[in-house]
Amino acid sequence: MLTYRFDVEYEGTRYRGWQEQTNARTVAGELRRAAAEALGAEVELGGAGRTDAGVHALAQVAHLRCRSRRGEPLAPGALRAAVNDRLPPDINLLSVATASPRFHARHDALMRSYLYQIARRRTAFAKRTVWWVRAPLDVARMRRAAAAIPGRHDFASFCEKPERQESTLVVVEAAEVAEAGELVLVRLVASHFLWKMVRRLVGTLVQVGTGAEPEELIAARLAGEPAAARFDAARFTAPPSGLFLERVLYPGEAPLGALAPATPLSPLAPPRSPRPEAP
Repeated sequence: MLTYRFDVEYEGTRYRGWQEQTNARTVAGELRRAAAEALGAEVELGGAGRTDAGVHALAQVAHLRCRSRRGEPLAPGALRAAVNDRLPPDINLLSVATASPRFHARHDALMRSYLYQIARRRTAFAKRTVWWVRAPLDVARMRRAAAAIPGRHDFASFCEKPERQESTLVVVEAAEVAEAGELVLVRLVASHFLWKMVRRLVGTLVQVGTGAEPEELIAARLAGEPAAARFDAARFTAPPSGLFLERVLYPGEAPLGALAPATPLSPLAPPRSPRPEAP
């Protein structure tokens, strides 16, 4: 049995998420098909995270296991090229490496980092990878509100169907809010995330940024304060278009770099002054 590590990027707009489903097109389904065709054998594929429908990835990690008819692994470079030749253009295998037989993309991961992109202006080219918020956003307010997110908290109020979770306690390592051109970026880092947790936290931060909700809302909601119980995070779930699985971190790997956009959006050019008429 051979084991490979795949690092994959994808634009998730056309897919029903990462996880394979019956009668639905998924990223894992496309990757499994392409790998099986390239290797000429049945394969086992597992990912580090189950991104939802419409969510993207800058560096999803997967393990692939297969039986070799030759008794030796296919060279990683050749396998990468062969799989990419069989993938649709919105899924790309960034790298392939032989891995330990025990490597498991999900169980071995230490942390997962998610990036969310909020656009402050309309865009024709990046609309599949941003959430355009028309109202002005106060990034300083959003940053102060996000300071309450790191730590060990019960995120049940920011989770879809919390009753289906084994536990709604999550330790968030970092929460960042930054500006990059016409984008407002939000990065959340934790060992794991609950269903729709990132999108509901982002949606709440936007409500704070527009001034519709107080800066203390997230802190009060996580603390279970009665005054914050009226706020229904589900109503303000951010759309999947702006969300990226940014990176999966494993033991011994380099830490995250500076927060940067996946699809930069530059400011609009100032209007041109009218050309003076000739005398």
